[in-house]
Amino acid sequence: MADRPQPFFPRVEEVVSPGGVRAYLVTERSVPFLTLALHFRAGAVHDPPDRAGLATMVAGLLDEGAGPYDSLAFRRELEDNAIRLSFDADLDGFTGTLKTLTATRDHAFELLRLALLEPRFDPEPIERIRSQIQAELKRRESDPDYVSVRAWYARAFDGHGYGRPVRGTLESIARIRRDDLVSFAREHLLRGHLAIGVAGDITAEELAPLLDRTFGGLPLHGAALEPPPTEPQLGDTVLVPMPIPQSVVTFGRKGIPRRDPDYYAATIANYILGGGGFASRLMQEVREKRGLAYSVYTYLADVRLAPLWLGAVATSNERVAQSIALVREEIARMAAGEVSEQELADAKTYLTGSFPLRLATNDQLARMLLGMMVHELGRDYLERRNDLILAVGMDELKRVCHRLYAGSLLLTVAGRPEGLE
Repeated sequence: MADRPQPFFPRVEEVVSPGGVRAYLVTERSVPFLTLALHFRAGAVHDPPDRAGLATMVAGLLDEGAGPYDSLAFRRELEDNAIRLSFDADLDGFTGTLKTLTATRDHAFELLRLALLEPRFDPEPIERIRSQIQAELKRRESDPDYVSVRAWYARAFDGHGYGRPVRGTLESIARIRRDDLVSFAREHLLRGHLAIGVAGDITAEELAPLLDRTFGGLPLHGAALEPPPTEPQLGDTVLVPMPIPQSVVTFGRKGIPRRDPDYYAATIANYILGGGGFASRLMQEVREKRGLAYSVYTYLADVRLAPLWLGAVATSNERVAQSIALVREEIARMAAGEVSEQELADAKTYLTGSFPLRLATNDQLARMLLGMMVHELGRDYLERRNDLILAVGMDELKRVCHRLYAGSLLLTVAGRPEGLE
């Protein structure tokens, strides 16, 4: 059989501005726009215990007025110039995305600078964003997927920042004051904790001065303490009663760090067990053969201080116990090394063949470049990644399956399951 043609991957440049701001860049001149993705190591894990949701609230307010522009004027500047600017927060990171046409690039970067360095946090937007977050939280109270995942993290990381909800609670959001918002932005939006990925119509020579102009005014370091590493507390089954006909089960345990050499074997193991859609064992055993659930899946969660392997299954209340038993059975088989050469080959084919599809747009490229920088994967990661997958052998896969799957699970169930103690 002839060798398959190798996919083409774009050239990645590392841009270092005169002031020392770093970014990964892919230049694409064919369409006159670009996407910038940024990440600060400043997520919800840094929220004060009694003000969970603070990072999320800051993210909602940075584009609601900055510098000379109040909320309405700032939004008008974005819309009139076809600029898209947004921010968000997760457990580990505070992220942002900027999309702009080449013609309005300088103005877009200036608005980004103002949002990061001169946010206004005016009273009206604060109360409006507070109300929006609280309304979202009220809606999520009746969402069993959210309730089950939230309960999993709360039990797994009781007493640690990971155990608090990223978007806070109704009570914690109500406690947040303007001084809290100002302090978070000042203490956590730091140049020394910044990663940037850029893709589109811009060269390294054009990007470098913009990096300094936009981010150079951020403080390099702050006084906030880094949260300690931790591990999930496992071994329990937690029930969260909800009056619904179908229960949602979240299950998981320790994962494998993103930069661990075993990560690529773990990626294959996860694909075989539950990450491969209809090709996965869990989908075949739980849905296709027995019709117990519409959806069952697993994934590797690259949580920085406590990497995880997580999964979920949703099924009718009377079938929850049977579904959980099947999930445990397949996990045990994987932990015992019951994998075939065909499963390994199929996983490699999919994981390598689908990878270029994740790089088809500027948005996808910028996010990929950002992840490469955040996880310190190196500028040549795009060229190396498929080879790292292909290099995994059966002995390595079996060893990593035992590392990933042997041991206790934590399960949380939202609903009214039958037959669970």
